Amino acid sequence: MLKKTLTAIALAAAALGAHAADAVLKVAATAVPHAEILNFVKPQLKAQGVDLQVREFSDYVQPNAAVQDKQLDANFFQHQPYLDSYNRDRKSDLIMVPGGKVHVEPFGAYSRKIKNVKDLKDGATIAIPNDPSNGGRALLLLAKQGLIELKDPKSLTPTPLDVAKNPKKLKFKELEAPLLPRALADVDLALINTNYAIEAKLNPTQDALFIEGADSPYTNIVAARADRASDPAIAKLVNALHTPETKKFIQDKYKGAVVPAF
Repeated sequence: MLKKTLTAIALAAAALGAHAADAVLKVAATAVPHAEILNFVKPQLKAQGVDLQVREFSDYVQPNAAVQDKQLDANFFQHQPYLDSYNRDRKSDLIMVPGGKVHVEPFGAYSRKIKNVKDLKDGATIAIPNDPSNGGRALLLLAKQGLIELKDPKSLTPTPLDVAKNPKKLKFKELEAPLLPRALADVDLALINTNYAIEAKLNPTQDALFIEGADSPYTNIVAARADRASDPAIAKLVNALHTPETKKFIQDKYKGAVVPAF
C-alpha cells in the first residue's frame, strides 16, 4: 500500500511539473520601461501559475522577429502604428492581444544646443527615428509646434518627403531610434522615443523642449501571433498589467514620463 501511495504521489508531482512547464510565458521587451513593468508583475503571475520570462532587446526589430518565428510568445515594446508598419514591411501578421493597451510614452524633442524651440536657427539639423511610424510621429510633433507643415496632417506615417512647408529650411537626419540620444551632440534637435530617453538619463517631463500630450495615439501594446493572442497565460499577463497596483507603480516610478492608458 505504501509503495502504491508513493507512486501516486510521484505521478502527481510529475503532472504538476508538466503543468508548470506549460505555463511558461516568454515575452520580449525593451529594457525601460517595458521590462521593468513586466518584472513588477512577475510575482503576481507566479502566484497564478505563470512563469513569466522577460527577454530584453535593445532594438525595435528583433522583438517582433522573435515572436513571429515562435522563439518567444509575445512582446511588449511598441505601439500599433509601428506594428502595422512592421507587418506591412516584413509580411508578418502579429496582432495586439485582446485588451493589450498598456501605456503611452509621450514622445519628446531634446537639445544640447538650445534651451527653447524659439532659438532654433534656420538650416538646423533635426534627428528623427528612421522607421516609418516613429519618424512620422516626430514630424507630426514638429508640425504641431508650427515648425513645418505636412501634405496630409492626418497621416500617422509621413516622411520628410511629405513636408509641404519648411520655412526654417530644417534638415532631417534619420537614425536608428536607439542612436538618437548619442546624436544630441551632433545635431540641433533630436526627437527621441521616451524609453531611449530614460535609458540615456533624460527626464522627458523636465528635459524635453516640447513633448506629446496625453492625447497621443501611440499607446504601447502587448502583441503576439494570432494563434497565441487568446492564450490564457497572455490573458493573465494583460490582467496583471491593468491592475491598480501596476498603475501606481508606473505613476510613481516614471512621474509622467510614462502614462497608464487604462
